[in-house]
Amino acid sequence: MIRRLLPHPALSVLLLVFWMLLVNELSFGALFLALVFAVLIPLITSRYWPDRPRIRFGPDLMAYLAIVLFDIVVANFHVAWIILTRRNRDLRSRWLVVPIELRSAEAITVLAGTISLTPGTVSSDVSADGRALLVHALDVADPEAEVARIKQRYEARLLKVFR
Repeated sequence: MIRRLLPHPALSVLLLVFWMLLVNELSFGALFLALVFAVLIPLITSRYWPDRPRIRFGPDLMAYLAIVLFDIVVANFHVAWIILTRRNRDLRSRWLVVPIELRSAEAITVLAGTISLTPGTVSSDVSADGRALLVHALDVADPEAEVARIKQRYEARLLKVFR
């Protein structure tokens, strides 16, 4: 019964939380409307998600989010330092091809989004077979080490989160 009412529980929780954040008011009306949206939107859209990914909510996801937030803060300072102390000709910008083991489109999207959220790197494209991600990095001394860092720091953790 609950599975039919909430076909995508994680999406329902996400919709509820984001609605309450957008409204920026804790009232019965706002909470009621958030609950209506959190139930109806997944019900209406569930037929478009036949193969929804299985996500493990727990320590692995929390660790991934903590690492991403930490990396975003550190990268902001690193990029600011590069901009303030170097000239354009001193930058070692590179295109990196990151081979990926992730197979679900949602997991690959999360990886690409994580890379793009981190200042100094932008994911640009996914290969047609879905086995490589093209990434532009602002300043890279060792391209192979940067690819290994992306795989170890982000992809390995996402493999645990998306089963």
